Amino acid sequence: MSDESHEPSKRLFFALSCAPEQRRAIAQWRSALQLRHGRPVPAENFHLTLLFLGDVGLAQIADICSAAAKVRVPGVALRVALDRLDAWRKSAVLVLASEQAPPPLLRLVYALEQAMLPFGFADLPKEFRPHLTLMRDYRLPLPEVAAPPEFVLRAEHFTLFESHKGRYRALAEWPLLS
Repeated sequence: MSDESHEPSKRLFFALSCAPEQRRAIAQWRSALQLRHGRPVPAENFHLTLLFLGDVGLAQIADICSAAAKVRVPGVALRVALDRLDAWRKSAVLVLASEQAPPPLLRLVYALEQAMLPFGFADLPKEFRPHLTLMRDYRLPLPEVAAPPEFVLRAEHFTLFESHKGRYRALAEWPLLS
């Protein structure tokens, strides 16, 4: 991470992306909740974060990509059930969460964390909780749910994204299938 605040940087994170048809289905399900508080995350931004890096100096991005390319991948497409609606008060978000994270997903996250250690990312989360953010600035109790969420995110690759002015742009991706 950059110690110099004037060095150009990008806000980066690793994630599993959501297929367009799945984004539409999740957005429809969220609409049915008729939420009147919080800010909806645009459907095109739906993803499952693996590891948030934060501000990364431009000079480090190529090395980060090289390190990510060496990560041992599960060797199978990942299937992550998003089967629970949850409100995280501390971060003020409404999320689709996973009742139980699949072991291959946990191994991938751990491998990414280990690969990023040499870059000095100090603010890595203590515990990985797979989720897809539906709403930001959400400070109410859980809404009533007519139909429980039953989504399964399927991924054949993981991606390094840049977050810029509320939009996410893929910078690089790596296959999960060996």
